[in-house]
Amino acid sequence: MDSPVSPTLTTATRDFEDSDLYKGVYAYVKDYMSRYDISHDMSHIIRVLAIAKHIYAEELAANPWKKLHKQAIILAALLHDVGDKKYLQPGENAETMIVDVLQKNGCPPRFVSKVVLIVEHVSYSSEVKRPQLVKAIVAAHPELAIVQDADRLDAIGAVGIARCFAFGGAKAGDRGLEGCIDHFGDKLERIEGMMKTETGKVMAAERTQRLIDFRGWWEEENSLVS
Repeated sequence: MDSPVSPTLTTATRDFEDSDLYKGVYAYVKDYMSRYDISHDMSHIIRVLAIAKHIYAEELAANPWKKLHKQAIILAALLHDVGDKKYLQPGENAETMIVDVLQKNGCPPRFVSKVVLIVEHVSYSSEVKRPQLVKAIVAAHPELAIVQDADRLDAIGAVGIARCFAFGGAKAGDRGLEGCIDHFGDKLERIEGMMKTETGKVMAAERTQRLIDFRGWWEEENSLVS
């Protein structure tokens, strides 16, 4: 774990969430995410944050020796979809936006670098393209594994099903409902195999089964269609 960078960042989580840094970043993210569709809105961010906190607590309880920077996890969970390439507008740069909001709200430079590095490598596509790089970053910054697992858990299970159809309607209407179902097998059902924390693996197994069950129901109800 990084050495303490400031009194604000070493306080209890409750106190950290009362800090100007947390409040400033939260307000920025809430405003920024308001332009996304409901598959990637502030509710998604809040769920990912909650899941990340849960994984952190479970992992630390099972392995008290683990060195994890909880404030980095919290900030990265909040910021992980800022500058998402699916929504990035011309002239915007994700790294610049994240650095600016952290610096503006008093985040120390070394801590800014850590949070930015985590955020930049949360995405599924980033890991598929450069798995060894992501593996190396997780080894140096294990907080990435927690934020990745949290984000991916929100892509599967009942919530993930709802988000899949919501995104399809908003950004990929040409694929239709059947295309959304195909996305289960193409990507969503594979997420379980990419989980990194033990807590995440257990949660992913349950949520993946929900995907499989739903796909089975879909196929059954469409079985009369020739």
